[in-house]
Amino acid sequence: MPHPIALKIKIQLYCGDEIAMGPGKADLLEAIVEHGSISAAGRALGMSYRRTWMLVDVMNRTWRDRLVETVAGGSRERGARVTETGLAVLAAYRAMQAAVRGAVSPVADAGLMKLLRAEPLPQDIHKRA
Repeated sequence: MPHPIALKIKIQLYCGDEIAMGPGKADLLEAIVEHGSISAAGRALGMSYRRTWMLVDVMNRTWRDRLVETVAGGSRERGARVTETGLAVLAAYRAMQAAVRGAVSPVADAGLMKLLRAEPLPQDIHKRA
């Protein structure tokens, strides 16, 4: 069954060689808001514990203020929370994604997508392009 033609726009913000914000990090911030825990957010997104913590570490090292704060220990307030800066970065990133999608979609729909096949042709490993 053919898949619908889709346009995927991936925006990444860099700080040096590190990706400070991208779609995966934005999803992780939203999941931390929802679950109140970095590890629970990672589980909800299907990420390993190590990968989740590495993404949080990169975010906290690349922005002027921390985006995620953790509270360790056995208290009722333990877990993680997205800071005010984190919420502001997340909102600005999502707004930027929407603006880019809004600017690119009409151009793609006007002609580019009409030229794209619904499915790729089978690969012929014996032919050279």
